[in-house]
Amino acid sequence: MAQPDPTPAAKPEAVKPAGADRPVFAPWNDPDAKPLIQFRNVTKKFGEFVAIDNLTVDIFRREFFALLGPSGCGKTTLMRMLAGFETVSEGTILLDGVDIAPIPPNKRATNMMFQSYALFPHLTVWDNIAFGLKRSDMPRDQIPARVEEMLRLTRLEKFGKRKPHQISGGQRQRVALARSLAKAPKLLLLDEPLGALDKKLRQETQFELMDIQEKTGTTFVIVTHDQEEAMTVASRVAVMDHGKMIQVDTPDRIYETPNSVYVADFIGDVNLVQGRATAQGGGRYAIDWAEGQPPIHATATEGIAPGTAVHFAIRPEKVAISAEPPEGRANVVEGQILDIAYLGNISTYKVQLAGGRIMKSQVTNDRRLARRSFTWDDRVWLSFTETAGVVLLD
Repeated sequence: MAQPDPTPAAKPEAVKPAGADRPVFAPWNDPDAKPLIQFRNVTKKFGEFVAIDNLTVDIFRREFFALLGPSGCGKTTLMRMLAGFETVSEGTILLDGVDIAPIPPNKRATNMMFQSYALFPHLTVWDNIAFGLKRSDMPRDQIPARVEEMLRLTRLEKFGKRKPHQISGGQRQRVALARSLAKAPKLLLLDEPLGALDKKLRQETQFELMDIQEKTGTTFVIVTHDQEEAMTVASRVAVMDHGKMIQVDTPDRIYETPNSVYVADFIGDVNLVQGRATAQGGGRYAIDWAEGQPPIHATATEGIAPGTAVHFAIRPEKVAISAEPPEGRANVVEGQILDIAYLGNISTYKVQLAGGRIMKSQVTNDRRLARRSFTWDDRVWLSFTETAGVVLLD
């Protein structure tokens, strides 16, 4: 049974860039902020298999924290340890400063929402939400008001008397969310909560989740393999692989400044070029990457020894495409359009360079398709600035 969070619910300030009207919500940058969840050297083994490998990370109160990674990376195991369905092999997990290892799942100040929603088909929406409350220590006369509050929060006031089969998939998802939040847990765990919804409804529901999380002030931890979902809803994203968190950061930094080739390649679309770097002074480097091609001019924040093997990662939308050689650009390469992916709002051009290498450029479709500037087999020039990409050492 989830215990009520004694901390008054407060609407968290959204993550805003510096200089915005509201302060930036970034407790992870505040040395005095106290984490709600603390993983300390946590390892989880199943026999000889290491599912979680010596993991240490803090999650703060009112965060919307996303665990993102491919199947088998350890994200669900991590959530199940928080919920109490798996035990820690080594290390400690603290919730609000208390070691949760000896606390059984039904006594933890957490609740879990499953992908299947697990609603009772014979109960109404109202009774589904009230089910857990009736088995808690909440006074009976307070339960109706709490259920009505949850119905208002999730915009289900008109559906309280209906049964799950009489409402849509998105509405069933909101019923499951309302039931999970009814007992005011300190921490809500969401295991692929939107996986059963179609794409458009999933996108709409992502914003509803964010709004509800802000209104309740509850800390959310979501497990997902959907990059767009994680980048949309989360205050921070943990990209996982083989039981480790490869990078934990805000969505914009995960995308713009990945710390490894794995993260750059896993998140979004990217051009990855392998070469050797030579310092040019002032944090500038020349990367020799293909015979007959000019070196790529890039910047890096850390020193790189001459001749070091590096990867240069650049997002397709940062690569300009033109019919004539552009002037004033640090990097220019010539090629031929091999393929075009038309996605409605954007088009991705796959351009074959000398030697057979492929580089992608992505542009916004600000004119109708019939007036598109380029087509298959056109000779084009790709260009990008020195600061458009990231130099990675692995």
